[in-house]
Amino acid sequence: MTVSITEVEAGAGPASPATDTKGQGGNGTGRSAGRGRGRRAGSAGRQMHGGWLTYTILIIFTVGSLIPLVWQIIAASHSSGRLAQTPPPLWFGDRLFDNLGSAWTDANLGLALLNTTFVAGTITFSTVLFATLAGFSFAKLRFRAKNLLFLLVIGTMMVPPQLTVVPLFMAVSEVGWTDHLQAVILPMMVSAFGVFFMRQYLSQALPTELIEAARVDGAHSLRVVWHVVFPVARPAMAVLGMLTFVAAWNEFFWPIIALTQRNPTVQVALTNLGRGYVPDQGVIMAGALLGTLPLLIAFVLFGKQIVGGIMHGAIKG
Repeated sequence: MTVSITEVEAGAGPASPATDTKGQGGNGTGRSAGRGRGRRAGSAGRQMHGGWLTYTILIIFTVGSLIPLVWQIIAASHSSGRLAQTPPPLWFGDRLFDNLGSAWTDANLGLALLNTTFVAGTITFSTVLFATLAGFSFAKLRFRAKNLLFLLVIGTMMVPPQLTVVPLFMAVSEVGWTDHLQAVILPMMVSAFGVFFMRQYLSQALPTELIEAARVDGAHSLRVVWHVVFPVARPAMAVLGMLTFVAAWNEFFWPIIALTQRNPTVQVALTNLGRGYVPDQGVIMAGALLGTLPLLIAFVLFGKQIVGGIMHGAIKG
């Protein structure tokens, strides 16, 4: 009995180092994997930096994007005669404030800026609201002819706006809205692109299980929209609002038909500066600068929130 125990112990003796070695190797592998995961987690939390080529390309594109704005300011600071000379001026002149004052007075830009702010703000709010509701309906609700209705909405994007001008103007004239701001606001309160954009976003970003959980908790439809749909759709709503506001601010085709110089938007008011036998190019550029400044201020104030909303929507938890 004693010999058997000794033989077993002797036989087990050489195997123990191998077992210990495997154990140490396993622990080493585990520690290496742990360190690898730690490095990956640490690198995921660090901010990535681009190389010199990346910064060079960004600087070139930034300078190229700023050239039209800088030239607009340079042209607005010179007289029309100086702008007609060859070579044109490449630096700022001394007539900037004089031209800005002339443009402000001649084009009635004070009233035009107020009208455009009201029109663009109302169109943006209504488009974001209605497009989000319609996009949620097409993305997550079940009802008859849903696909057919969605195809009809998308089909309206293929109709050129020039084809709808005559019947739209006849309708506006019948109700007496000519030269009133509601004639510009109502036809643009919702867009097919906005519905399509929000539908595509919510179909991917909004889980159906989240809506079902809210239904189980007793939430009615309006509460589901307010507490579930709107928080999820906030990044896309910010992007859609930015695009809609810029498009409504720069809209020219329909406002020039529906409005006059007595109650203009910015784009309609600027057409008054180009009239006459010899239009003053410096004053025209000054008026265009005044019409562009509100958009630049909006981007400076809300650009970080808009980009943050886009990045928040791009992160998948």
